[in-house]
Amino acid sequence: MSFDIPGTTLFDGAQARKGYALNKMCFSFNEAANREAFLADEAGYCERYGLNEQQRAAIAARNVLDLIAAGGNVYYLAKFAGIFGLDVQDIGAQQTGMSKDAFKAMLLNHAQ
Repeated sequence: MSFDIPGTTLFDGAQARKGYALNKMCFSFNEAANREAFLADEAGYCERYGLNEQQRAAIAARNVLDLIAAGGNVYYLAKFAGIFGLDVQDIGAQQTGMSKDAFKAMLLNHAQ
């Protein structure tokens, strides 16, 4: 079964295979030593995990939407975003093209 949701990249088996190296790298950020190693040599760390050019470009741009398109799973990408002090609301704002404040206001409006 296939779903088409305009503007949405579904994380399915194909995306999981595509993003395996990226997600494995992001999972490694559970350990402080790995976060430090990434910050010390970002290109080398990406190479160590075998990221492809699309994934490396998205990492360098800090672009969550591009990382998702490159096979990233949002749960693992949150570990990457955390290195730079970004939280899930920052990611949501990026995904919707809103500022973080506008995104938070939208969430509050929907909660009422």
